[in-house]
Amino acid sequence: MKRAPFPSMSRRSFLAGSTALGALALTGAGRALAQEFGIPEPIAPISADGPFRWIDSGDQKAVFFREFFAQYAQERGIEVVYDGLPWNEINQVLPLGIRNNTAQDAFCLPLNMPPAYAVNEGWVQPLDDLIPDIESWKAGFPDGAFLDGLNVFDGKTYGLPYTSARVTSAHVLYNRQYLNDAGFDPEETPLTWETFREAARKVTENNAGRAYGLIMGGNQVNRWADITRAFAQMAGQPCGDTSIGLGIDFRTGEVVFDSDEFVGAVELLLAMNTDGSIFPGIMSLNAPQARAMMPQGAAGLILQGPWNVPQWERENPDFDFGLAPTPAPEGTTGTNLIAGGLASQANTMFINARSKNAQIAADVFHYLGTEQGQIQWGNVVGPSDPPVFPAAAAQSRMSERSKRALAMFEDLIKVGPNPFARNPELAAVASVYQEPTPSLALTVQGLFTAQASGIREQLTALTSATNQALDAAFKTAQESGAQVSRDDLVFGNWDPSRDYVTADYQAL
Repeated sequence: MKRAPFPSMSRRSFLAGSTALGALALTGAGRALAQEFGIPEPIAPISADGPFRWIDSGDQKAVFFREFFAQYAQERGIEVVYDGLPWNEINQVLPLGIRNNTAQDAFCLPLNMPPAYAVNEGWVQPLDDLIPDIESWKAGFPDGAFLDGLNVFDGKTYGLPYTSARVTSAHVLYNRQYLNDAGFDPEETPLTWETFREAARKVTENNAGRAYGLIMGGNQVNRWADITRAFAQMAGQPCGDTSIGLGIDFRTGEVVFDSDEFVGAVELLLAMNTDGSIFPGIMSLNAPQARAMMPQGAAGLILQGPWNVPQWERENPDFDFGLAPTPAPEGTTGTNLIAGGLASQANTMFINARSKNAQIAADVFHYLGTEQGQIQWGNVVGPSDPPVFPAAAAQSRMSERSKRALAMFEDLIKVGPNPFARNPELAAVASVYQEPTPSLALTVQGLFTAQASGIREQLTALTSATNQALDAAFKTAQESGAQVSRDDLVFGNWDPSRDYVTADYQAL
């Protein structure tokens, strides 16, 4: 596949060293906590070979790491370059950096890349010889943080699972005044599909064109899939959320994009648009732009994630907002699901197999996997990428609203099966899988903008195309020698009302 040239990172790089600390000028929680990290003694002797380099997807993580690495660099007497890049750039520059031997010392993997692929291709190295008494360190993590096929391979530990995946990108955040004026209190009485639609309509009517019921980032195409899938799951249709598991009901291994729950979810979005309740400019907005318009009073409701909470509290302290679960149809008992393990796969960090500063990376990894590091992470990042240690979230100084969000997620979100934890050879399938075009996101977007018609017909076509794409990928992987089959996507012992844990994999 043709890749873009490696872009200059100079504008995004943060250089932290003995002379850089005084130049920091961050806002909010980062500034308040600038002197409170308490860098511990190194776990092993530190000797830097050039600057230590770290790359991840930024956002609230960047608020923490810019502060932390400034202090860490000064304490260790080294230089640190931190890059927080958008995912689409990480997906391009990291594989190129691996090929050119210019990749960072520590990195997250491109989205939808199974860790087994990075291990098999020699991108990453194990932590076992870098972190002393690693089993005692790992014992401090909650069950499900380390899983064979995800961050453990052939008995070796490869990845740092330091943030929880128990979050959703499509729960309700709302303007209290607008919703109260419309007669709704979503924190007291969670919205159903019916009352969600009604609340949006009444907010729009009450504000007579000055504000609308719902806003979203319509030109950020993944939002259409995230919201639709969250609605369908709350309606009782569990399914996977990424890679070759996207849209798969793991109880049967079947693609379920044309289930009644998915159809109903799209019908709800289109009905709200017909009502005139959706902000008319959403197709020109991405998710951050839509988020920024909420405190300005543009809409009463948005379906996004908990990363909004600390940002609004920091940048818009007078904005009175609440949070509530993703709407569900009246009488349903569905839950939002994360299919992949307790820890966030997107944020799991790895050490470059050719890093000359691997011991520094391991030192940072170790800190982030301690109670001290996890509490300090929670202090700064809050619910955006919550600490994987539940006790750390409780002990942190994140706001009470942030803690309510995490408590809501504990009830609302369950961990589903991860096929790669069952059979790491599925990485060979994922590496050749080509998601159909149009995808779920583009299908829903096309229906919303009237570029396509017939909700069930379009979703049935997507289901058929997804099955064909999966069959083709499995066949290619099998022909290359991978021991895989679509039966690897069937977890007959899965109960979506509870977490799928290590014992469940062992019971298969």
